[in-house]
Amino acid sequence: MTTTLRPAARADVPTILRFVRELAEFERAADKVVATEALLDDALFGDQPAAYAVVAEIDGLAAGMALYFFNFSTWTGWRGLYLEDLYVTPEARGQGVGAALLTHLAGIAADRGCTRFEWAVLDWNENAIRFYLSKGAVPMDEWRTYRVSGEALPRLAGRG
Repeated sequence: MTTTLRPAARADVPTILRFVRELAEFERAADKVVATEALLDDALFGDQPAAYAVVAEIDGLAAGMALYFFNFSTWTGWRGLYLEDLYVTPEARGQGVGAALLTHLAGIAADRGCTRFEWAVLDWNENAIRFYLSKGAVPMDEWRTYRVSGEALPRLAGRG
């Protein structure tokens, strides 16, 4: 068994979308996925990429992916790396794929001078929480995430 990591290519978009849908199903939110191949292609490979992806393969077969983007901290004055999605197929779990992806992204963050590497995890996902804690991650319990979406977004923008 050989695990390899590589930057995603345009040809990976259908696989990435499948992984996004599988992750959403696991997170009990499959009905929330509205992304399409065209949207992901533009986000990852358009003129101004909004995000980047790494594909993990075991013996040449896609086994997982990490999708990330860069953010910025005014407090540090430096970039951060935000992990939007980390997904490993059920049959590849427990084989080090997730750890390899996390380590790879930490290397990207270090190489790019990032001072933070962050992500969110659902509070009921005990396996992921244990995994992240084992890698040295610490929860940011004092912070709460807020979101404006749907009809509330244009309303807040004064357009609805």
